[in-house]
Amino acid sequence: MDIVMNNLIISFNSTKVFQSLEKPFIKTSLPILSPGDTVKIGVLIKEGNKERIQYYQGVVIAQNNRGINKTILVRRIIQGIGVERTFLLHSPKVESIEIKKSSRVRRSKLYYLRALSGKASRLKQRFN
Repeated sequence: MDIVMNNLIISFNSTKVFQSLEKPFIKTSLPILSPGDTVKIGVLIKEGNKERIQYYQGVVIAQNNRGINKTILVRRIIQGIGVERTFLLHSPKVESIEIKKSSRVRRSKLYYLRALSGKASRLKQRFN
């Protein structure tokens, strides 16, 4: 994109401008996540005037975007019902992310786990 000011042509790359704006907000201490990982995510919950950390543990079934908009979709089973939640990784509400277990998968989106239940939904463990 070019801007003309005082007979000078100033050109800049819009992606570099966005990256420079996002840089202070990007967390650098995040683990490398992949689909199939079982993760424990600590989320800040505000109740009245107090804050506490609530943990959410489940399997990463999808990852979206890059940069500051990176999200993961985490699925867990509560009392026989599947519950999915999307987390914005660089959000200040996400306090901690811990990888409990890694699984060997052959797809980047594990939406097929929605239709499976019980032993059928187990994933093979990956040892690093």
